[in-house]
Amino acid sequence: MSFKSIDDILGGLEVQAKLQEQPFQILLTCWSEVVGKVVAAHTQPLLIQRGVLRVATSSAAWAQNLTFERQRLLLKLNEKLPTPLVDIRFSTAGWQRPKGTELSQQTVLSSKHPSFLAQDIRVDSDVTSPNQNANTAFQHWAKTVQAQSHGLPLCPQCKCPTPAGELQRWSVCFICAAKHLSSNLEQ
Repeated sequence: MSFKSIDDILGGLEVQAKLQEQPFQILLTCWSEVVGKVVAAHTQPLLIQRGVLRVATSSAAWAQNLTFERQRLLLKLNEKLPTPLVDIRFSTAGWQRPKGTELSQQTVLSSKHPSFLAQDIRVDSDVTSPNQNANTAFQHWAKTVQAQSHGLPLCPQCKCPTPAGELQRWSVCFICAAKHLSSNLEQ
């Protein structure tokens, strides 16, 4: 029976740690190339554990979209790595925006949406009490909706008042457009 010196044991552990670290370092260098610059700006590989790559994302939407793409990403990454990955898990957990980088997000103004209605319509009402009953609140809401829809063009299909932007975009109101879309999807 031979005993190994502490230096031999520590040296072996150091080599083992470097072998486990190496695939992750390679992954970090090729991540942007594999996923693309836009995706790389919204993701951060965190670690490889038992063949599973954990990736932090800037939002749940990014995590969901990338989950659908994970098989394609696995194939591309496994071409670059010495030890193949088994799976990739995307989550917002662990996300920290890299210092000095700003995410480019388009700001959409609500006034540019096709369904936008001007908010300068005032409905005079004797309802000022916060302790109003449900019937009074409903009547106030109905007056507000009626005042907002007064003067709007009508949908050619259902004859409901429709914001001009919706008619310009879909030629019908959004309800009729959604019905048309769902009937096309069912076919």
